[in-house]
This record gives sequence, C-alpha cells and structure tokens, in this order.
Amino acid sequence: MNTLQFKTNINCGNCVSKVSPFLDQLQGIKNWKVDTDHPNKILSIESNGTTSEDVKNTLQKIGFLAEEM
Repeated sequence: MNTLQFKTNINCGNCVSKVSPFLDQLQGIKNWKVDTDHPNKILSIESNGTTSEDVKNTLQKIGFLAEEM
C-alpha cells in the first residue's frame, strides 16, 4: 500500500464534502483525509493502485488543485 500526499486548495469541511463522493469512487483508494488546519491543506491517501495522476485529474475536474508532495 502506498501513501500519497498532496498540497491542495481544499480549505474547509464544505470543500471536503464536495470532494468526498469523487475520491470515494476512485478505484484503489483505501482511506483518505484532508488536514484543513495545515497551511498547505494536506490530502493524504492510502492507495492500493490509485495513481497521483488519477487523484489530480479527478480533483481538477471538480475545481480543486492538488500538487504532489
């Protein structure tokens, strides 16, 4: 299992609720969370096959940015 981390613009609980259905549907994600208290709004994903490109493309489609750390 890989852990992927991204700097994002997912700023608050409302933003988290907007991305939830999309991240939950990605194949290969075991678990994910966003640290909205961190200045870089860190998205951490435990992956069993999802790539960083899959995550970035999914978030971009719904208006969010993700930069791999």
